Amino acid sequence: MSDYNWLLYETIDEGTIATITLNRPKHRNAQSRGLLVELGDAFERAEADDTVRVVILRGAGSMFSAGHDLGSSVRQAEEAPGPDQHPSYQMHGGTHEGVEKTWRQEWHYFFNNTRRWRDLRKVTIASVHGPVYAAGLMLMWACDLIVADETAEFADVVGSRLGMCGVEYFAHPWELGPRRAKELLLTGDSLSADEAHRIGMVSKIFPADQLQDKTVEFARRIAQLPSFTSLMIKEAVNQAQDNQGFFNSLQAAFTMHELNHAHWNVLSNGQSIVNTPDTGGKSWTEAGPVVPAVKDQVKADPRNSRPGSLAR
Repeated sequence: MSDYNWLLYETIDEGTIATITLNRPKHRNAQSRGLLVELGDAFERAEADDTVRVVILRGAGSMFSAGHDLGSSVRQAEEAPGPDQHPSYQMHGGTHEGVEKTWRQEWHYFFNNTRRWRDLRKVTIASVHGPVYAAGLMLMWACDLIVADETAEFADVVGSRLGMCGVEYFAHPWELGPRRAKELLLTGDSLSADEAHRIGMVSKIFPADQLQDKTVEFARRIAQLPSFTSLMIKEAVNQAQDNQGFFNSLQAAFTMHELNHAHWNVLSNGQSIVNTPDTGGKSWTEAGPVVPAVKDQVKADPRNSRPGSLAR
């Protein structure tokens, strides 16, 4: 796949740095199936290129990613039977029914692909700005390093808006710590770039107008290291994390995620895999703004917050 509909792919510095840009700015880089399939291809393209040493992942427009696409016309056309249906809905369980369909589709396109990108044989840098919500966290956490600008904020709102126990790639306790993970999942509140840096989730914070250039500078510094040295450093850290239980924890949490879907599917008589107004929830399209987590307030003033998003 040389051309992409939803991504931009380029290499710089004689091919040593590859940049992948999520390119659905009008939809806040919400992750449609087409975008995710293209992203997998782009990551594999960079991995196969022996000249590439560092891969930068970023988003066009006002934000990195609002999460999974839940309702755009593109997303609806991709899933619905017909000439515009994306071929991925006819494979990896897409032709099955019930829990098996959801489980197998989400395992491949949301869970296993994200885990695969985490283990890419290149050093990866997520360069994020604006809101990074729900599945946006998955893409960011799959990268080895994260740099942000001052506008970045991080939240998983699927608990507060969709009745779900977090996204499919459940790295929350590892990235946030167990109690912070519980708080942010139960409330849907957001974490600032400064706080994300303080807890070690973000490596660098740059001014908004310098994020792109500074990310490239950072990538150039890392690209100077011998490629095998970089790979062994990445592998040593990832294996240490896996030996501490990271991989098994991801697998267990994904199983609970699918059980959570099955719960809402039963209560809605097969009409939905998330909580909706028909099952006692609220419409995610009418959700209020995401507010920051503040240590001395039960809930921050919504007037100082961003509006609701398409996040999942």
